[in-house]
Amino acid sequence: QVQLEELGGGSVQAGESLRLGCVGLGYIDYCMAWFRQFPGKGREAVWTIERYGTTNYARFLRGRMTISKDTAKNVLFLQITALKPEDTAMYYCATDPQWSTACPMIHEEYEFWGQGTQVTVSS
Repeated sequence: QVQLEELGGGSVQAGESLRLGCVGLGYIDYCMAWFRQFPGKGREAVWTIERYGTTNYARFLRGRMTISKDTAKNVLFLQITALKPEDTAMYYCATDPQWSTACPMIHEEYEFWGQGTQVTVSS
């Protein structure tokens, strides 16, 4: 059974940084992805990482976010710097065993999700 858990959200001031963690029990070898969801909106892709580390990211990020993974600990990290109020959203990690490369940037392609972690940025 796939289990994902996001950690590290919270309330911060604009300009500060956060590092979100996604603990994935046994599924670090597949595509893993970070999505975010604004109230009343669908989930949009933030970043994906393939089994061997190749990443893909949404163009709107402009270098403020990086993704990495610790395979020994089965943890996927999303570092967000220079946070803006418009980054306020629920952040989710996701995975699906059918993908290990060419990770999709579409939320419908992922079957397994964590419960999400809220990031709130105040101006």
